[in-house]
Amino acid sequence: MLGEEHSAPALVRRWDFWIYYVTYFCGGTIGLVYSNLGQIAESLGYSELSYLVTLYSSCSFFGRLLSAAPDFLRDKVYFARTGWLAVVIVPTPIAFFLLVASGSEEALQACTALVGLSSGFVFSAAVSITSELFGPNSAGVNHNILITNIPIGSLLYGLLAAIVYDSNAGSTSLLETQLGKEMVCMGRQCYLKTFIVWGCISLVGLVSSFLLFLRTRPAYDHFKSSRNRTQSS
Repeated sequence: MLGEEHSAPALVRRWDFWIYYVTYFCGGTIGLVYSNLGQIAESLGYSELSYLVTLYSSCSFFGRLLSAAPDFLRDKVYFARTGWLAVVIVPTPIAFFLLVASGSEEALQACTALVGLSSGFVFSAAVSITSELFGPNSAGVNHNILITNIPIGSLLYGLLAAIVYDSNAGSTSLLETQLGKEMVCMGRQCYLKTFIVWGCISLVGLVSSFLLFLRTRPAYDHFKSSRNRTQSS
């Protein structure tokens, strides 16, 4: 039942919550880590970093606005909010695999826009999803438990990127410059393996979001039927 209250101990015993946690961890948080665009742009020889950051921020903002679409379209096209979540995560793995395939400025711009749009939607929609699935009265506590994945994901994803970057910065096959004690890596190889792994991780998030949709769709269908009976009476 949508809106059923879950205390924190009950929350962590629910499979639905952990599927939701993996969805956010692999489909949303990874986009937040990507937003640290400085080294990525530098390694690809992209000089207009401010434009790239603005592009990500703007698309993330529009993604947050689009998270209200399920409410506006509810009377015309009713679709579970978890279904919308699954749909909007699709651009993230596409973006990372596109970065693997191409290192052009156009690809970087397009992928930044896709990741920003997707992650912005996830961040905003997650608040409503937490309230619907696990109860509005406990939403504050439950959502804070959910977003513990942000520091964990930032640490793990950032560590992965740093290891790959440093290993390639020490390669003689790549251009290196010495700035004090900092090695600067230039070329697609600096983040190529990172993008491959991030793309695979975001695919896990996509699969998890689809599984969450399948598990919660009966609850949303029941809510829709109850709402229609109430309106007709």
